[in-house]
Amino acid sequence: MAVRGLYSNIADKVRRIKAGSGETMRKKGDAGAPTNKAFKQAAKTAKKPATKKPATKKSAKKRSK
Repeated sequence: MAVRGLYSNIADKVRRIKAGSGETMRKKGDAGAPTNKAFKQAAKTAKKPATKKPATKKSAKKRSK
């Protein structure tokens, strides 16, 4: 099983807070809060968003039928 990342954990906590869990986000600099170093490391390992390929003339003709 893959290890969950920093942004995934933050998103999960935001969802729990919105659902009324009573939790709060830690403030910057608090013990246990992610550091700037952790965010930089997470950015290096993040998956790149998928890019859409431009439509070719051939596929454009298929859609017009």
